[in-house]
Amino acid sequence: MLYLVGLGLGDAKDITVKGLEVVRRCHRVYLEAYTSVLTVGKEALEEFYGKELILADREMVEQNTDILLNAADIGDVAFLVVGDPFGATTHSDLVLSAVKLGIPYKVIHNASIMNAVGCCGLQLYKFGETVSIVLWTDTWKPESFFDKIEKNRQNGLHTLCLLDIKVKEQSLENLMKGKKIYEPPHYMRVNQAAEQLLAIIQNRRLQGEKPEITENTICVGLARVGALDETIASGTLQQMSTVELGAPLHSLIVTGTMHPLELEMLKLFSVDSSSFENNA
Repeated sequence: MLYLVGLGLGDAKDITVKGLEVVRRCHRVYLEAYTSVLTVGKEALEEFYGKELILADREMVEQNTDILLNAADIGDVAFLVVGDPFGATTHSDLVLSAVKLGIPYKVIHNASIMNAVGCCGLQLYKFGETVSIVLWTDTWKPESFFDKIEKNRQNGLHTLCLLDIKVKEQSLENLMKGKKIYEPPHYMRVNQAAEQLLAIIQNRRLQGEKPEITENTICVGLARVGALDETIASGTLQQMSTVELGAPLHSLIVTGTMHPLELEMLKLFSVDSSSFENNA
């Protein structure tokens, strides 16, 4: 049996009782280690679960699933995912590969950023399509995510922006030379995402457009949702470009049309209460 087990968002104790029982009885346990991170390390998880964990990086999950599935063919294997197994990123390929090999699977769900963002007071059913904001480089500055945010806002919907995570990435030079040398991990922060959105707004204006999103659009920055030091900040997009929310993981919400109760909740986390005067 292959078990896909959600770990929740905080620390080792956020796993469900059902999930913990599965982990402790599996003969092999893999920890998916490239789409998200917990606030504790692998060692803390191993101590609490009472099991040795095998790190499963992007290369293994995407290219060498046979290692994992071969183990699941002869015994119970758990594949641990931060958040929910089908939350911010899906693992459908792994499930489909297991089914093709005749290996049964079971999913044990948990909280993910997709529903935990309700902690800021915005109503979950008023969110549109979730987008991923990639970290720009000097030579690569895509803007396609901005169009999706604008479409959501035109429909009065909020947008959850998942911020770029770069783990075990190779430089172009090392990739071309076939060298297994990896860059240091990098986790995008709310202020970086806001700066990129502001740059796109300026670019669109130079092209004669009037963006739906402006410097004064109310946004919400979230950091380490589900952890003891969870941090939330609300304010204008301009203000989000200057906030410091500390360690990863960060998420950004661009609001749509807000109910008065949503506004009242966001004021609890305001960088500056005057930011909400134009949205009263």
